[in-house]
Amino acid sequence: MHKSIVNLIEIQKEIYLKKKDSGKQPKIIAVTKTFSLENILPLIDHGHLDFGENKVQEAIDKWTKIKAENKNLNLHMIGKLQTNKVKFAVKIFDYIHSLDSIKLARKISEEQKKIQKNIKLFIQINIGKEKQKSGILIEDLKNFYMLCSKEFNLNIIGLMCLPPININPSKNFEEMNIALKDLGLNHLSMGMSADYLEAIKYNSSFLRIGSKIFGKRN
Repeated sequence: MHKSIVNLIEIQKEIYLKKKDSGKQPKIIAVTKTFSLENILPLIDHGHLDFGENKVQEAIDKWTKIKAENKNLNLHMIGKLQTNKVKFAVKIFDYIHSLDSIKLARKISEEQKKIQKNIKLFIQINIGKEKQKSGILIEDLKNFYMLCSKEFNLNIIGLMCLPPININPSKNFEEMNIALKDLGLNHLSMGMSADYLEAIKYNSSFLRIGSKIFGKRN
């Protein structure tokens, strides 16, 4: 059995044991950025459905043919999305986890109307108020959400965050869970290879896991 499948099964077991009493099992997004198809295809053959990429061009190069052959696959855009790449992104991605500005919201709305596609979107929250990171501040979230859903008619399904590194993310995850409930949304995209078990304590429903599945990136 391919190493990535073994790793995925181990992660699934860990998550199941942590969440078996709550009944809600989160989805694992296998983050495939920089990994080649020979690493990815065993997981597809195993039946895994959710994959994440950080860059639009890399996603197009790697996934166009595979997605045409596997209609049930879900491709998640988890990196920063530039507005000039939106018209390409809406064609290949099923989920965008990094909605972080009004300009981007407007552009996604325009481009998905052209191809009559209704992408599932997460609003990215700058939970640590870090200058170098994108995202909406918690205090601006309600207004931003109303604008996206009412004016741009976007399908916002939840919130996403990248907590500051080298600190315990629990407080940030708790804030995200509270913000989600305040909006009445259902999904949190949080938790990566280093902190996914912490994220599921706070009801994360999408875990973005790369190196723990595929090994270290070059």
